[in-house]
Amino acid sequence: MAEPRMLAFTHRPQAFPAKRPAAERAHDFGEISSGWAEPEAEAQAARCSQCGVPFCQVHCPLQNNIPDWLLLAAEGRLEEAYQLSAATSTMPEVCGRICPQDRLCEGSCVIEQSGHGAVTIGAVEKFLTDTAWEEGWVEPLVAGPATGQSVGIIGAGPAGLTAAELLRREGHEVHVYDRHDRAGGLLTYGIPGFKLEKPVVMRRIARLEAGGIRFHLNTEIGRDIAFDLLRARHDAVFIATGVYRAREAGVPGAGRPGVVRALDYLIASNRKGFGDRVPAFDSGQLDAAGRRDVVVGGGDTAMDCVRTAIRQGAASVTCLYRRDRANMPGSAREVANAEEEGVVFEWLAAPLAFEGPGDDGPVTGVRAQRMRLGAADASGRRMPEPEAGKTFTVAADLVIEALGFDPEDLPTAFAAPDLAVTRWGTIRTGQGFATSLPGVFAAGDIVRGASLVVWAMREARDAAAEILQYLAAASRGAKEAA
Repeated sequence: MAEPRMLAFTHRPQAFPAKRPAAERAHDFGEISSGWAEPEAEAQAARCSQCGVPFCQVHCPLQNNIPDWLLLAAEGRLEEAYQLSAATSTMPEVCGRICPQDRLCEGSCVIEQSGHGAVTIGAVEKFLTDTAWEEGWVEPLVAGPATGQSVGIIGAGPAGLTAAELLRREGHEVHVYDRHDRAGGLLTYGIPGFKLEKPVVMRRIARLEAGGIRFHLNTEIGRDIAFDLLRARHDAVFIATGVYRAREAGVPGAGRPGVVRALDYLIASNRKGFGDRVPAFDSGQLDAAGRRDVVVGGGDTAMDCVRTAIRQGAASVTCLYRRDRANMPGSAREVANAEEEGVVFEWLAAPLAFEGPGDDGPVTGVRAQRMRLGAADASGRRMPEPEAGKTFTVAADLVIEALGFDPEDLPTAFAAPDLAVTRWGTIRTGQGFATSLPGVFAAGDIVRGASLVVWAMREARDAAAEILQYLAAASRGAKEAA
């Protein structure tokens, strides 16, 4: 009797693409695993149980048709599987690499809950899209019939790129404005190459450019172009700036030389990867080489920082986090990768001061408070509390604050006081994605707060649909008025 194509989880163990040895990968910024060959990908896809209620799909922000393309992949119908994965995602190869699958699709997999180990969905998704690029299955972006309407998009990150593609498909002229000299936002400058190699991002952007999307780089709205001028230039405006204002520890010594912000550090490292001249890196200010590095924070950005410092040749790398391993917000897989590469984690530890000579001498250490977990807060997470009398010091020549991000003051930056924001500074929208200004929409982190790339893509997809409706209504109104 022939072996069934699916339900192989009953006899086939879970497997991931083999990682390069930590001692090897810790010296370069290449991705830590090369991916699968076709037989391995098909074998792992065949572990899917094809359950009646696909919780993997339910818990994917993009609602990807995961069981269907796993079935196609298991049958060797790879081009069809890719096309189905691309039907709901504008960048499946990015999601396959950087989504925290252990908290989303794979964490919700039925066979994971039964103890068999989840289908390794992200690795299959990465395999399908990388194969599609190699085989020429990724179709060019083709614009629909010209509508005569245009959209201005502020921000070339995942939300801006997603909306740009969907709006261009419908024939609208699309202009994307970004303050950086390369498009991609955090995909380009925030996420290190060992998680997302930059050619993967650049080829997506090149495809958008070839499809007629115009990028205006080194262009900051409110500085280089007035927001009111942008609104007058376009029939609709979409704000997808993300959130970039770094949170700070707020402890004594925060202004000392050697105390830096996570995003400044990561941008400098990624720019060097592109071959750029980066004075702050070249001077040693944003280079961990030979230094005792302490990263404060426990999210994915903190994991990016500690693993980058290892690759830069830091003398030591320590991560301070005020909760324990089970309650940290970052990916458990990233923590495991970091530990393999030599990062030391100090759990239940919060900074009290960044120490050094005098009031403004360079940092020499982090004095920290031991913590314990108390009662749960409104979100259900147990709150950290200080343990009286329990402090310690970690030697440090470089301290990186990776404590999350808040929105910039866009009403002031854009000289748009009528742009309504919440008490957290995020843009206020109605039931959908329309802001308080007519014809202006917003989505992604600037509305939701700092979150995942996949959520920015999902909200941008929904916002694009709303913008299309708005433009169609405006077109009808103009025709009726004529």
